[in-house]
Amino acid sequence: MIKIQIQPLDADAMTAARKRQNELLKPPGSLGGLEEISIQFAGITGKVKNKISKKIHFVFASDHGIFDEGVSASPQYFTRVLTQLYASGNGGAINELCKNSGVELKIFDLGVKNLSEYHGVDSSHKFMPEGTKNFLHERSMTIETAERVIKFGIALVENAKRENFDIIGAGEVGMGNTTPAAACIMAALGGRDENLVGRGGGLTDEAFEKKKKVIISALNFHNPDKDDAVEILSCVGGLDIAAMTGIFLGAALYRIPVVVDGVISIAAALLASKIEPLSRDFMFASHRSLEPAYSAAAKKLNLKPFLELDMRLGEGSGCPLAMQIIDDALAVMSNMKTFNEINLESEYRKEIF
Repeated sequence: MIKIQIQPLDADAMTAARKRQNELLKPPGSLGGLEEISIQFAGITGKVKNKISKKIHFVFASDHGIFDEGVSASPQYFTRVLTQLYASGNGGAINELCKNSGVELKIFDLGVKNLSEYHGVDSSHKFMPEGTKNFLHERSMTIETAERVIKFGIALVENAKRENFDIIGAGEVGMGNTTPAAACIMAALGGRDENLVGRGGGLTDEAFEKKKKVIISALNFHNPDKDDAVEILSCVGGLDIAAMTGIFLGAALYRIPVVVDGVISIAAALLASKIEPLSRDFMFASHRSLEPAYSAAAKKLNLKPFLELDMRLGEGSGCPLAMQIIDDALAVMSNMKTFNEINLESEYRKEIF
């Protein structure tokens, strides 16, 4: 059983941060979401002025047994090829976005078929060498495996804290993984709404209808408890989702801000909130995925994505983009002048607050 104790955001630091935002040289509230970002960040760290010096992004690679049901438009070996590409350091979107944003990138093989030892890929935690099972017919993984993978994610954050990283992102690679993501979100919401199922990387109309039926049938077959995140992962989840669930829990436990990416990532965020509701307060949503299940999960978590770019790539591609925005929000909070600092008359503002 996964049990962790998370302390709430630092209310005093947030009050002080909000006070400073209202004293900065601008109309109150005029920087909108940037102000809220810096206030939430203060609540996480306990400091009003913050700076991001070290950023890290984890990509979890794994194959999915449900692929066998024809729910992906891409061949399964793409998981292996793309994992190797990202590990090479060149050629992938996540490589370029991380390099451009000064983000350290770490690649983990949790269960990729036919991927032997490869430079740049950490395969020391290959939990299921052939990937998960086909959850239409059996559980994706055992309860014990789900718990082990979650704890692995938590341990990664503990190590990131030890290495003085200031912010974390998490992404994935695995053909067909929008299927377990949608299934996990639907299970956690306690419904069977097929309108939450998206086309993923692109499906024919026939394959799309099959994907919906597969998810609904699997959920009816397993009928997981909507409040039991570990059971949901065991029944219909993926190793990537389980690891990211651990990342989100670890971020809250060790008080490191963490960025949520697209639909696979937010499925993990939703499950993390089932284990520890306060974990949601340590999350920043990067972009709104085109996958319909994303919006349902974001609404449940009360997360407002920074960006609307019609992205649906995966890899955690929204994370380095969001880290840039967070960095800018913190720079404003830390470095912008106040009315008092430049001796500018501010009596008129008393009527505004």
